[in-house]
Amino acid sequence: MNSLKLRIPLLIFDVNETLLDLRDLKVAVKTALNGDDDAVRLWFERTLHYSLVDSATESYHDFDRIGAACLRMLASERDLPLSEEDAMETMSLFRQSPPHKEVPDALEAFATFGYRMVALSNSSSNALHTQLTFAGIDSCFEQILSVESLKLYKPHRKVYLWAAKQMNTQPKNCLFIAAHAWDVAGAMAAGMQTAFIQRSGQSPYPLIPQTTYTEPDLLMLHNVLTS
Repeated sequence: MNSLKLRIPLLIFDVNETLLDLRDLKVAVKTALNGDDDAVRLWFERTLHYSLVDSATESYHDFDRIGAACLRMLASERDLPLSEEDAMETMSLFRQSPPHKEVPDALEAFATFGYRMVALSNSSSNALHTQLTFAGIDSCFEQILSVESLKLYKPHRKVYLWAAKQMNTQPKNCLFIAAHAWDVAGAMAAGMQTAFIQRSGQSPYPLIPQTTYTEPDLLMLHNVLTS
């Protein structure tokens, strides 16, 4: 058995943008804001910001609701009418996102090599199961874990520690895989090994230690782990 496999028997995957292509959602957000790619980035950053506000204030709202609320905030700032119903309809596209093109083959390859795999997401439990089922990859995971169980959002360190505990393993035996530097930072703080998937528009955060692995996609990561 490969010695590297022994050191990291459990792979924990972020979902949104790491596994799933949110292109259709981004187009809908852009349309709602009568904006461009910068408006979409601002919306996503604000959604993350207010999820952390929930964690800091010990409150909790579903990620979809936070996203819809932030979309309405940005629309209001642009003097654009956007109802709560229309904002939530836009957020429904979170649940209808296809996987990135290499993801199904990569997950199958990881499974064939013998890795245990878990999905961990800020999406609500219902939304997360719907997302992975729609993408056709739900059966790839031993467990599908939502922060809804903790009512605490990533990148809070406790989320990653909780995920490892759910799988009866130590953080040092986990490789956390994400396309967001902030997510990788949280996993590092919990003592996990990390892999940054540098998808288009993503870059590493210079103020954290170097990730264990940095690769452009999951197939490349598989090749590195199993070589």
